[in-house]
Amino acid sequence: MAHETRSIIYLWRARAQTLLLHAVLIVACLLIAAPVLNALVGSTQTTAEAFTYPPKLTPGKATVDNFRNAWNLGLGRMMLNSAYIAIVITVGKTALSLFAALALVYFRFRWKNLIFLFILVTLMLPVPVRIIPLFELIQTFKMGDTYYALTLPFLASATGTFLFRQHFMSIPTDLVDAARVDGSGPLRFLFQILIPMSMNTIAALAVIEFIYIWNQYLWPLIVISTNEKQVIQIGLKMATQVWADVDWGMGMAAVVMAMVPPLIVLLLLQEQFMRGFGLVQEK
Repeated sequence: MAHETRSIIYLWRARAQTLLLHAVLIVACLLIAAPVLNALVGSTQTTAEAFTYPPKLTPGKATVDNFRNAWNLGLGRMMLNSAYIAIVITVGKTALSLFAALALVYFRFRWKNLIFLFILVTLMLPVPVRIIPLFELIQTFKMGDTYYALTLPFLASATGTFLFRQHFMSIPTDLVDAARVDGSGPLRFLFQILIPMSMNTIAALAVIEFIYIWNQYLWPLIVISTNEKQVIQIGLKMATQVWADVDWGMGMAAVVMAMVPPLIVLLLLQEQFMRGFGLVQEK
């Protein structure tokens, strides 16, 4: 009898712990999703509905008007600009990082470790520190207000180089020796062996870089002066301001529109993204 009582107590305790854990996770998920849910609801409301008290948590009646007005501001063009820039930089960063990691792991040359250390040091320089000299360099080469100014400064990636270097170092040396015996050159070894074995890591880097570039605000604001070449993050600021008034409904609609492309990229590469970081954590 005592044994059965202890079993029942243990069972109820386990269920209580499980319920408490699920409750904490649900609350945490709601807190994390609160800004997104607020944007979704706000994108359907008028400015008057957005400022009602107590706050209105149900959809409003201005959904079509908000999204149409936001689109008419030219956000479609800005989204295309951001997508083009993000794709170019993501592909360029991935390619340069692969070549740099290949050289750092499989080639022997003087000061290799010192060069890699210098690459890591660049990670400690935040973007605001580099903006003034970078802007002067762009103006010197007369690339201001061009797509070159938005793409070329971001093609090199210390993070990508470090990520691929660590991954390449985990590949067995027997595979490298076998490829060398078969007469594979560096490029053939890279494209036929290393890249197929690194697809998860490549996908993880691609997701990070795409979202990072998509969310660029400060640099495009400084270097681009025409709306036709501007990016979506600048468009979000424009969407919240109509002369002296702030149209929060249209601004939230613009935010929802801007969230869609990076969300699609994350969903498409979600499995490879998680596997890529799983590989990193195992090293």
